[in-house]
Amino acid sequence: MKTAFSTASVHARDRLAYWLEEASRHYVTHEFSTPVGRKFNGEIRVATLGTFDVAAFRCDEAKVVRTPRCLKGATDDDILLCQQVAGHTTVHQDGRDVITTPGDVYLIDPRRPFALGVGVTRSLVFKVPRWELQARLGEVASHTAMPVPRGKPVSILASEFLTMAAERADAIDPSMGAKVARQALDLVALAFEARTGNAALLSSTRTTTLLRLKSIIEARLSDPELKPAGVAAIAGISVRYANALLAHEGTSLERFIVQRRLQRCRLALEDPAQLGRTVGDIAYSYGFSDLSHFTRRYQAQFGRSPGESRPVVR
Repeated sequence: MKTAFSTASVHARDRLAYWLEEASRHYVTHEFSTPVGRKFNGEIRVATLGTFDVAAFRCDEAKVVRTPRCLKGATDDDILLCQQVAGHTTVHQDGRDVITTPGDVYLIDPRRPFALGVGVTRSLVFKVPRWELQARLGEVASHTAMPVPRGKPVSILASEFLTMAAERADAIDPSMGAKVARQALDLVALAFEARTGNAALLSSTRTTTLLRLKSIIEARLSDPELKPAGVAAIAGISVRYANALLAHEGTSLERFIVQRRLQRCRLALEDPAQLGRTVGDIAYSYGFSDLSHFTRRYQAQFGRSPGESRPVVR
């Protein structure tokens, strides 16, 4: 792994600002504070493994908070797969708190607020495409801020494999990197299975392709030019195969895009915090270009007009 940033080369007065900038770039946007002030020291090393971006952090005591303000405008479509290498970290997300110890492997979802209390520590952070983990674990929210079971052989194996993969990432041929990354995720999924008892889905080509297809659609719903052919091309499959995958769910690629747009509009319309937005603004923000067409489709899908979906102000 190559060094991307070190406070050793930065003047003390600029150290904290530079660290926050670099840590946000290699991690996620967050708020940062430290009790040691300008004496703070840290280093970030980076590598790539298949579809993963890997960052190794070494730093002094600090607090990292992903606030609702940090989430505004965020487009993160990765899950953070974290491994404690040395020291400890207090992790809080989704109402759960845990203190991690060396070897612990845990997940953080950047789409929701979280807080980390970092001791003098070393850790690895793998940015994993969301669809890759969902294909193996299902809904990620039930796994956040909960390390894989300590002491279990498969947990130890998963932790050691992640360490080894990160250390050797630069030496692994890019054509093999994706395969190594998939094996790492399979091990992590098996380790979570040991805690939850739910069977992990390991490297099913059909399942991962379907989840990737849905992830591509989800990330581009605001694009009015989003078409089935374009989605399939990004996923690296044909429209025919995409339709075959979705046929098992009783839909097609084109219908699925419209359904997801309508569902996202419905959530926005029903949200009291978005009462200041017009129906048209919400419809246009999710890729509809004709308000009359949107209203008809919405009425057919949900049995009521968009206006009738808005909460009543008392």
